[in-house]
Amino acid sequence: MVKIRLARAGRKKHPVFRMVVMDSKKPREGKAIEYLGTYDPILKTGNVNVEKAKEWISKGAQPTERALKILKSFGLEN
Repeated sequence: MVKIRLARAGRKKHPVFRMVVMDSKKPREGKAIEYLGTYDPILKTGNVNVEKAKEWISKGAQPTERALKILKSFGLEN
């Protein structure tokens, strides 16, 4: 199954997450199908391409619970 999920990046004690589309069986930092943007949980900022996320959801990709919450904060409507 293809999922929209977060891959950890950044430095020690200051994580930055990349929102990626990847197979659910791949490891967290494995090779992604497509990169959708970044999110900084400490500063609550980032840049996520919501249009690409909508395309992937229409193709059948399932966002994780946390990824869906972040997408909604960037303007995704259900």
